[in-house]
Amino acid sequence: MIGRIRSFFALLMVAAATIVLAPVQWCALYFGFPRPSLVPSLWHRLALRALGIRIHVTGRMTSHRPLLIAANHISWTDIVALGAAAEVSFIAKSELAGWPVAGWLARMQQTVFVERERKRKSGVQASEVGRRLCRGDVIVLFAEGSTSDGNTLMPFKSTLFGAAKMAIEEGATDRVFVQPLAIAYTRFHGMPIQRLHMRRAAWIGDADLVPHVAALLKEGAMDVELRFGEPVEVTASTNRKHLSLQVEAEVRRLHAEAVRKPA
Repeated sequence: MIGRIRSFFALLMVAAATIVLAPVQWCALYFGFPRPSLVPSLWHRLALRALGIRIHVTGRMTSHRPLLIAANHISWTDIVALGAAAEVSFIAKSELAGWPVAGWLARMQQTVFVERERKRKSGVQASEVGRRLCRGDVIVLFAEGSTSDGNTLMPFKSTLFGAAKMAIEEGATDRVFVQPLAIAYTRFHGMPIQRLHMRRAAWIGDADLVPHVAALLKEGAMDVELRFGEPVEVTASTNRKHLSLQVEAEVRRLHAEAVRKPA
């Protein structure tokens, strides 16, 4: 009963925030005021409070631009947590654009939609991300290409790391920065999350979204850690695959550190 009441008020808070902030974001997108990245960050903070998720940030997002953030991916809540912590846009699978509500929210946040399975379009998609980077947007790449179980990381896919090189090749800048970011869910109701209980946080692959959202709304009280690493400078001579491996190694280190010694 308490869980249902909590879910009702959480949904009410998110719905009210969406109704109030959506027109403001529409004005931001079409008229440039306020900053288009400001309103989504505020919405994510309210959504995070409704979900009962607490953020612990170690390090900070670099001030260097253009900036691509490369992170691991555990759940849809990664987007809410990172969106609350910083003014960023995301790269997402193209099918998300057609989802009710979620697709609309993603478009309002200026998400870049990509078709990861269509290799022939990878150059075009990397070029689009590169243009956004040169425009000054901070773009988040979930480099595994899908969500993991939260205990281990999958190998990073190097394709969209090419966006950093594309930005340089188009002559808009002579360097781009890629910053590693580790996301780790560490506590549930104040107690350390064990490996077997990580499914409470993780939303894996093609699992149904609605039951996972409903469970989080009922239970809440989860802690997530965001650990920023040192940015890597990318120039015209940088090898994309070597860059991917270097950033992946740092994210693995930061993730292991967060799990071993949570805040």
